Amino acid sequence: MADQHLIVLDLDGTLLKDDKTISNRTKNTLLTLKDQGHQVMIATGRPYRSSEMYYRELGLNTPIVNFNGAFVHHPTYTNWGSFHTPLDMKVAKDIVEACDQFKYHNIIAEVRDDVYFHYHDEKLIDIFKLGNPKVTTGDLRHYLETNPTSMLIHTDPEHVAQIRQHLSDVHAEVIDHRRWADPYHVIEIVKTGLNKAVGIQKVAQYFDIHQSKIIAFGDEDNDLEMLEYAGCGVAMGNAISALKSVANDTTLSNEEDGIALYLEEKFNIKLA
Repeated sequence: MADQHLIVLDLDGTLLKDDKTISNRTKNTLLTLKDQGHQVMIATGRPYRSSEMYYRELGLNTPIVNFNGAFVHHPTYTNWGSFHTPLDMKVAKDIVEACDQFKYHNIIAEVRDDVYFHYHDEKLIDIFKLGNPKVTTGDLRHYLETNPTSMLIHTDPEHVAQIRQHLSDVHAEVIDHRRWADPYHVIEIVKTGLNKAVGIQKVAQYFDIHQSKIIAFGDEDNDLEMLEYAGCGVAMGNAISALKSVANDTTLSNEEDGIALYLEEKFNIKLA
């Protein structure tokens, strides 16, 4: 297919409506494009266990980018391989040690689909239990035995900047960190150099799709590199202003079928 495109979808705030479902219009548009020979994939900060249901719902047969690029694999074709780039164990435990000097609620480490909580917290465990991960609770300096795919520091909004400044001052060469959107006051940490674009590049090379034929949709700061890398980066109407400033286009919000509207116009799709 000479004009084959790779269509890349962030999940929360992008593909998913606020109730965490995919609208029928968006689903039908994406299925139509798949039937026409285009490749559709997901690139998310979520682990695979909490994105698999959407992968299955869309009937995808493409690699998926999880943990913002720290884990990339092909769920239906194991021979494709997997790319897991975790944090170094010593760095992870140094971060836990350093957090003792700051105020925070909890530290969570994820090893692919296993979750480790520094402190027991039923509310947080409930949030992370999607996909039935193995959950371990206890001091991460003792219980964490494998290099973590990512780490999360849950704190109050007034302490986020202080903790992030420490991470930048001490660990800038080995980690990257971002802040989750409200209402979560969470700092997410992955190994340096990782982002969604890194994973998407691997997938585009696999399908032999040129960068100019990549269309990526996002709404948050973890989508910045992805939208900059894509030949056509599209910010949702509900996206942060920083993302809209780097995007090639802006569509309507995740509540207004923004993805479907953009793709129907671009590919001249007329659904019954």
